[in-house]
Amino acid sequence: MTPPPARRRRTGANGAVPAHNLPRRGEVRRAQAITTYGVGSLIAVDHESFVVSGLDEADRSWSPDESPRIHERRLARVLGVDYFRLPPASDDTSKDGLRVRRFPVMHSCPECTELQRHRDFNPPAGRSVCGTCEVDLVPSRFVVACEDGHLGEFPYWQWVHRSTDRGATTAGQCGGKLRLRSSGRTASLRSILVSCTCERAPEVSMEGSFRRNALKDLGLTCRGPRPWLGTSAPTKDCGLPLRTLQRGSSAVWQPVLKSALSIPPWSDGRADPLAEHWDALREFDRPEHVEIYLKGAFKGKCPVPLDEVMTLLDAEREEDATDEVSPTFDQRYRALRNKEYERLRAGNDERERSRDEQFVCESPLGDQSVLDPLGVTGPMLVKKLREVRALKAFTRLAQPDAATEPKEMPLSDTPLRWLPAMEVRGEGVFLRLDEDRLGTWEKAPALAARIERMRTAHQRMLDQRADDPSRSVPSPATPRMVLLHTLAHVLINEWSLKAGYPAAALRERLYTADDMAGVLVYTATSDSAGSLGGLVAQGEPETLDSAIRSAVQRAEWCSSDPLCVESEASGTGGTNLAACHACVMLPETSCEHNNTLLDRALLIGTPDDPHVGFFAHVLGH
Repeated sequence: MTPPPARRRRTGANGAVPAHNLPRRGEVRRAQAITTYGVGSLIAVDHESFVVSGLDEADRSWSPDESPRIHERRLARVLGVDYFRLPPASDDTSKDGLRVRRFPVMHSCPECTELQRHRDFNPPAGRSVCGTCEVDLVPSRFVVACEDGHLGEFPYWQWVHRSTDRGATTAGQCGGKLRLRSSGRTASLRSILVSCTCERAPEVSMEGSFRRNALKDLGLTCRGPRPWLGTSAPTKDCGLPLRTLQRGSSAVWQPVLKSALSIPPWSDGRADPLAEHWDALREFDRPEHVEIYLKGAFKGKCPVPLDEVMTLLDAEREEDATDEVSPTFDQRYRALRNKEYERLRAGNDERERSRDEQFVCESPLGDQSVLDPLGVTGPMLVKKLREVRALKAFTRLAQPDAATEPKEMPLSDTPLRWLPAMEVRGEGVFLRLDEDRLGTWEKAPALAARIERMRTAHQRMLDQRADDPSRSVPSPATPRMVLLHTLAHVLINEWSLKAGYPAAALRERLYTADDMAGVLVYTATSDSAGSLGGLVAQGEPETLDSAIRSAVQRAEWCSSDPLCVESEASGTGGTNLAACHACVMLPETSCEHNNTLLDRALLIGTPDDPHVGFFAHVLGH
């Protein structure tokens, strides 16, 4: 095949290189750029496949008009950044969008069956077709990844020649060309056949390529490729085992999301101009020193009065995780949740609110004593809230758990002072469990045995994910945590049936510790689903009493019983007990713990021991 003539490089005025005019390929919603198609993920557009590029050039390519800054000081402090940015729009009217790179590079032609790099097909500019056959190229269905988050091409050459040149690791040493075809007999891997024109190796199928040690047996380990960061990213031998994955598998990319509610005194937006100055302001204790700094930083025109700045500094110091010099991320994030719990319990008085207040939390007007027989107390109507969700990093192969810090891959090659994030504005219902009744219930011996089984299974899973098992995060499984978690799930299911909310439009936020036992259920989508006051109405005591009783009665029966309620272990790694998709599991976007640590027996009891259930008296047990 005659190669095409070399293309001349265009130049702009005075010989300057013109601005990039990159072709557009599809579109994604802004929320998807955080939760589904974030940095490092694979995205299929028509018959092409791309990896979303890192953020190293985002300061230049993301337009300030289409990618405005988002401020949430409490979350920014925990994540070590100054502010957040909304991902740019990617529709036809936008100036720019997310940058992507073609991946995987290996493609096959369904007509001539050649399997090689995309550029070796000599496709016309802007198109992904075989230069000879003029048919659409097919990106490789298979990629490889390691638990450290690296992502690479599947080693087709080594796979074909594994019986002849096991020690060779460089493709093309035999001088032949790879070919890929499907026998069409079945839809299994056995029908996908790869061969080499060198005829030194027989045609082989892809069967067996997904075995855990399939690539290890070929002498292959991870070399540390990071295609989302481009050719400038250094490649260092990682050495970890490689796993074969389908290109569209959810295991290829899992986001590490962290979120925070905007609560007073940060929730009126008045502190936003100070976003990049807090680290410096924290160095001063005396108001006069703070005033001098503000005059210098804002040239005498600070938009925030000095007394408000001092109030904000006091609020931030109150939220400090510990007295240690370098608190862990987990300690800082727990302190953030503790302060939210305090504010949700206390609410905010009308006198505290300004016109721009983004957090409105009030006590219901009805008689709260109707909830006393249930052991539920302190319901609050969160009539207005704002949540900021930030993409901190991502993982591969293992799902990130809310209680641990897995092996995370960064979003850029160089550290940035911001992260991509989105805002969710909506409403919610907050409730607590009575501490006295909860303390009595927690002492049941049968309950301790159930929780210990779950905790042991969950701890085993956390230890397996950790680099050093001795430093893994302890499992959060406790009786009150599992109880609150399961209660939140059945309430979300109940409100999706009775109040007209899609289950995926609601989300839980758990507050569990020795001195906390609360749950917030709130609208979780960035659109209008359930954001017109309907959820708040469910928090009135009489309505809430009816909803809890109905939810518990509904949880008494599962279409998978008696297998479900009598299960000794279920869920990922045995981290659930009486819980399945027919009773209490939710869409994973609604759950903080990826549908783990659930047990409806803690609500209703078991046939052998009804008193294990916190709400067993509702059922007459």
